[in-house]
Amino acid sequence: MRLGLYLNLYGTPGERPRLEDAVEQARLAEQAGFEWIVLGERHLHRPGYHEILTSLTWLAAKTERIGIATAGIVAPLYHPVVLAETLAHLDVLSGGRVTAGFVLGYRPEEFALYGVTQPERVARFEECLEIVTRLWTEDEVSYDGKFTSIQEAYLSPRPVQSPRPRLWNGGRVSAVLERTARMCDGWTTSFNELDSDLPDKIAEYLSYPRGEGTLGAEVILCREGFCAPTSQDARQALEEPLRDLYDAYTGWKRTSTDASRYTQGWDDIAARSVIGSPAECAERLAHYEEMGADGIILRIQPPGMPQADVLRSIEAFGDITQLG
Repeated sequence: MRLGLYLNLYGTPGERPRLEDAVEQARLAEQAGFEWIVLGERHLHRPGYHEILTSLTWLAAKTERIGIATAGIVAPLYHPVVLAETLAHLDVLSGGRVTAGFVLGYRPEEFALYGVTQPERVARFEECLEIVTRLWTEDEVSYDGKFTSIQEAYLSPRPVQSPRPRLWNGGRVSAVLERTARMCDGWTTSFNELDSDLPDKIAEYLSYPRGEGTLGAEVILCREGFCAPTSQDARQALEEPLRDLYDAYTGWKRTSTDASRYTQGWDDIAARSVIGSPAECAERLAHYEEMGADGIILRIQPPGMPQADVLRSIEAFGDITQLG
């Protein structure tokens, strides 16, 4: 099972995020055999949140082999040419390690900040990904869209990866699953997607026709994760910081359809996660592989968790995957 490490880029109130910790985690994940380090995106986040693309560039410079991925960039907020050029150059600088994961976005505050109206977001998303993909793969692009018009545009240099970096897309409704199959190469779930819902959603995603030029149909599950000597040790280390994160999410995600899942108790959270002893975590990973997952992105560190606990858990997951 390919594992990704979702890095914590924000902190608790009164604490600034520290990329030094993220770099240490990324390097250890590389040594432990993780496939990717993965970053998310936040805006108007009062405690502070590192910007996704510059952070990804910094982490690429501090690592050597591990894939660098996003889950995900809020595509409607970006000018497609700027995004295509930045990600292409990041792929060049990293030696071809980029996976670009996108999301549609849901926060009215973020759309207003960037001068985007929420009803435009689907059209902007599709236009953005079409332009990005074409600029990465074609010698010259002319495009006259609803939001962007370009004539005889090209990128130099283009991405290292051939034919291009892989594209992921996250979301849970049918329209997102169809769009992902049509425009992207992999689907990323929410961290709180219920296990009971996953088989039907995976089957639905795989049932949609692949779009021309897509590079497959990966299923990438995002899960809370923590591995410790015993399940009780894992709960003791994770429960309080994760509960604090979920309490913050109830306000942050108030306009999202999954907001209610952040008020659930520990048993509900653990039932959709990879948490426990090495044997329990190995069993959970095998469970998701049997379900059809091609990779799992683990969020190991909620804000407030000590760095030492995170590093021990990364090492433990590395031991599991190497034994498997």
